[in-house]
Amino acid sequence: MAPAYAFLGIGTEYSAPNEDLIVYLSPVTRKSTFVFDQTLANEGMFGVAPAVYDEDGNIIEEGENINSEFGVLLTSGFKKEIFTNVNLDNEVSIYSDYLNKFGNVDVDWQLNLNLVVNDFIKANIGSHLRYDDDVKVKKDTNNDGELETLGSRVQLKQLLGVGLVYEF
Repeated sequence: MAPAYAFLGIGTEYSAPNEDLIVYLSPVTRKSTFVFDQTLANEGMFGVAPAVYDEDGNIIEEGENINSEFGVLLTSGFKKEIFTNVNLDNEVSIYSDYLNKFGNVDVDWQLNLNLVVNDFIKANIGSHLRYDDDVKVKKDTNNDGELETLGSRVQLKQLLGVGLVYEF
């Protein structure tokens, strides 16, 4: 669990009459980020407080494992059969922290096409885009073996799955 995210909030949800669209707004939300890999926590990754070192580089105090934020959360889900046996599934979650850089938005967006080829074969094509300002990229920019912490970047994951289905 490096990282794991938990949201706890109070809000309201709208569901379209045909249940294809669901929108949830929570203006009072606590976002907790858990980093249980102590090496990453000591580096201060994913927004947790980093370890405190002495002048010799020894750890005086370990990095924290939990980062809590308070802000607003908006999520939306849309599901629709766009062609026969082709279903579109779109989920987006947008979060902004009230206390730290309000207006700076964390985005988690998943877009999937679920395909039913026949009774035995199903396929999935998808993408997952994520941006979180607390997630900093480290890179060796000078080719000297030392990693430098750079700014936040957009993360993109693509997905292709083909499965065999047998019901008994």
